Amino acid sequence: MAEARSAVKEPRVDVLYFEEGQEDEWKVGLRALRRSCVRSFYKTRNLIWNGLWPTSSWNLLVSVAVVSLLMITDFEICQSINDKFWTLGEYVYIGRGPPYFYLKVLIVSLLVGVCFFVSLLHVRRYLLRILLSYKGWLHETPKNQSWTTLAWGACVRIICGQTLSSLVPALSPGTYSFQLSLPRMPVPSLDDTIRQFLESMKPLLDKEEYETLQKQAKHFKKTVGPKLQRLLYLKSWWASNYITDWWEKYIYLMNRSPIAINCNYYCLGNSFWKPTHVQTARAAAKSYAFMSFKRKIEREQVPPLVIRNTIPICMHQYERLFATVRVPGEDFDELVHYDSSVSKHIVVRRRGYFYKLDMFDTMGQQLSPLTLEQQFAWIIEDADRKEAEGKGSAASSLGAFTALDRSDWATKRSKYMSSGVNQDSLDILSKAAFLVILETCEFDNLSDRAKYLLHGSGSSHWFDKSLSMFVFTDGKFGYNVEHSWGDAPVVAHLQEYACTDEVEEQRYGPDGHCVPMEGFVQAAIKAPVSLEWDISEEMDEDIHDAVAFAIKNNDDLDLCVLNHDAYGKGFVKKCKVSPDAYLQLALQLAFYMDEGKFALTYEASMTRLYLAGRTETVRPLTQDSCDFVRAMMEDNRSAEEKIRLLRKASDAHTKLYKGCMSGKGWDRHLFALYVACKGLNYESEFLHHALTHPWTLSTSQTPQQQIAGNRSINTMEHRDKASPGGGFGPVSDEGYGVCYMLPEDSRFFFHVSSKHSCPSTDSKRFMSNIFKALAEMKKIFTDAEEEAQAAKKKL
Repeated sequence: MAEARSAVKEPRVDVLYFEEGQEDEWKVGLRALRRSCVRSFYKTRNLIWNGLWPTSSWNLLVSVAVVSLLMITDFEICQSINDKFWTLGEYVYIGRGPPYFYLKVLIVSLLVGVCFFVSLLHVRRYLLRILLSYKGWLHETPKNQSWTTLAWGACVRIICGQTLSSLVPALSPGTYSFQLSLPRMPVPSLDDTIRQFLESMKPLLDKEEYETLQKQAKHFKKTVGPKLQRLLYLKSWWASNYITDWWEKYIYLMNRSPIAINCNYYCLGNSFWKPTHVQTARAAAKSYAFMSFKRKIEREQVPPLVIRNTIPICMHQYERLFATVRVPGEDFDELVHYDSSVSKHIVVRRRGYFYKLDMFDTMGQQLSPLTLEQQFAWIIEDADRKEAEGKGSAASSLGAFTALDRSDWATKRSKYMSSGVNQDSLDILSKAAFLVILETCEFDNLSDRAKYLLHGSGSSHWFDKSLSMFVFTDGKFGYNVEHSWGDAPVVAHLQEYACTDEVEEQRYGPDGHCVPMEGFVQAAIKAPVSLEWDISEEMDEDIHDAVAFAIKNNDDLDLCVLNHDAYGKGFVKKCKVSPDAYLQLALQLAFYMDEGKFALTYEASMTRLYLAGRTETVRPLTQDSCDFVRAMMEDNRSAEEKIRLLRKASDAHTKLYKGCMSGKGWDRHLFALYVACKGLNYESEFLHHALTHPWTLSTSQTPQQQIAGNRSINTMEHRDKASPGGGFGPVSDEGYGVCYMLPEDSRFFFHVSSKHSCPSTDSKRFMSNIFKALAEMKKIFTDAEEEAQAAKKKL
């Protein structure tokens, strides 16, 4: 059987539509030329702007003006410099007289000014790179900085021109302005990496196992280790980052497992705030904000993220946030990013029907939220009508292919979608800026909504796209994100931008529908186009098999999402403990309550202080954390002793975390050594052991409020607007995946995942143990306070 989708009918909405051939060809061509010129202008301007950063064209003009002034004036104090300039001018052979005099001044001024400007550019850039290599500020709080750090910060701001740009917004840096000034990721010493790795494994191994590991490490240091280390040093000199390209290729793109659950992650929308109940209005406002953010990225108008108003972080991941697709391959996948010239549309899915929706009108303006709402309403009406008429087919479940093993999906993609109408439709889908899925369901429960966002129904997701937004019938929303192109903080930044746009611009009227944009006139727009698919009988069978495969994997996932509102990070800060360290200790205590043992634990830390940095692994399980957990399990220990052990473990964790941020982690280093080892066709027992030990407890924290100047969410008015964050599937089939969010001072959010097929894990039980651990940890502080007050009364 073979069939194709019928073309879309003329939309029935109150907007002006444009059809091919409706206008004169020269007008269409002129507009296309204008848009091409605008794109070229921004690209050229940004290329020059970033190439000159941290200097600017103003520095060149000032340099030329100063040299000219010195040459045409007769300041006695500058006479020696003036003479040198005129000596240089003698080599300029032109005529004499007033016109030639000024021409000679101009030529010499340009020559000297440009040379000085280029020298200044490189001096400032390398000075900034050297200054940003200093990481002492990480170990000092903003309120208690040393004079060294204060002086260092002042130097960074002066060289960056941050003081001047705060006064003159036109001189503010672009999105990627700091990239050439960021330091390269350092290669840790081999001795430090091996020592720290052995120390991290000590709580998990018995004496005999630990001694065996020590012998393997000693043999590695004496044999291939130094040679591999030299290779990494060489790579660090020429590559932008000695880890990132290998990490992307070997950890993500060469992994043959399905990316559903195993790689992709989900993000929930606002926690308990819903500004509208209208599905199409919410989808429209979010899509408008997303496209605005995409244009800002392309024009480099997204301000670079800066820590403490001083330290820039790498922004390279933003390039592939939109218009990116992961293309499956037989041996490894490929990430393909499309230019803005071909990615001006989104793809909308409703009841399995895909629609191409252009996001710009014939004048090159973005579709307004109101226009988008009308477009989405028509798509819903059209898809629902087709479904009611029984026009559905196996094509509605095509997304199930993306949930297969990657090699299997690559084979089917090549077999069924490499030619004809299927290739054309797949090409449109791949080039879309992002996907919008207008769902026919809704979930009041956070856990159920999160579970659906992570894996869907078996056919609802197209996992290969970098970003997919799901909008439910009640107006709530969330995302599914492909992981290989970048990390969660980038999506969190997008979510914060979109939420801020909803609040600040007041996109919805009293009836929940989008309101017109003041003073905005929408030009003619193109109608949505339904994508067509040619489904053969064999393809139909393979689609049904893929759906069954996806559903089986989905059913095995055990996911629980809850908010802990007994207390939040506000209480933890009052206890003078790092909130992240506090929660990591709570997870260690909860796991011990759950399993009666300790587990190798993974926590992601960012390394974006370095060029092209992504993440590093923090290992929260330490000897100090074990001592704290054991003390908490013993009733005969005093509250004061437990607090002392908690603070000691917290300090150790914070030191590890900051060390990883500053390039002193060891897991990525071990990974790079392993890749180099395999590349040289060597074998190492030590590296094999280091990289194959399972992460039984995998954890992550999602950041909040990355946009400078945004309203604080630590108020009753805005606290429910915060996102509960997102989550991921368990890294180990015998363990847990835990993501936590600290949105404001009064609550935590936890996302716990595991597998039903593992008899020893249970996400709800583990969540209960987390809450129990948090209650007991708070109790030791309240007990200590009561004991102190009782002691005072006795005195």
